[in-house]
Amino acid sequence: MTTAVLALGLGAVTASGCVWYVPALADLRAGTDRPESRRLAAAACVTGWSTAAVTALLLLLGSTGPVLLGPVAAGAATSTALRVRAVLRRGAEEREDAACWTVLTPAPPPSVRRARPPQRVFALYVGGGVLLAAVSAVLLTRGRAHGAGGAVVVAVPTVLAGLSLVAAAVRCSRRPEE
Repeated sequence: MTTAVLALGLGAVTASGCVWYVPALADLRAGTDRPESRRLAAAACVTGWSTAAVTALLLLLGSTGPVLLGPVAAGAATSTALRVRAVLRRGAEEREDAACWTVLTPAPPPSVRRARPPQRVFALYVGGGVLLAAVSAVLLTRGRAHGAGGAVVVAVPTVLAGLSLVAAAVRCSRRPEE
């Protein structure tokens, strides 16, 4: 695959990512009207998508090696650091809210209690399954030299990813224990 095709694909994915980075830009523009954790998460989102756009541009210009990998690594590290800070700050904000509710009422409302939302559970199940599928795909691809068939190399990761999707759907369809 030529770098121009890769740049075109990455550019298309970056352009379609506007459903994430445009609302994030709105959160950043709102400034102190938004909680700090939300602004940090928005900055991480914008940084990640900007890194993808810069990478597409560098690929289109024909950059290779350190010229290409340097900005990619810096952008990924910055985006990850911002997202981790956002998660930590969100936890601190939730603890502050819980402390305020404790002063006002004997028990905080259910919306303040720390329960794992179904979206996070779904993402954990699917993410774990896709990671397992990717690892098995790599291992099976390496195993082709030792006799693993092409159908097995394709079928096993597909089945693993499908099973993780089914497990996530089943787990999230249960009613939470009250």
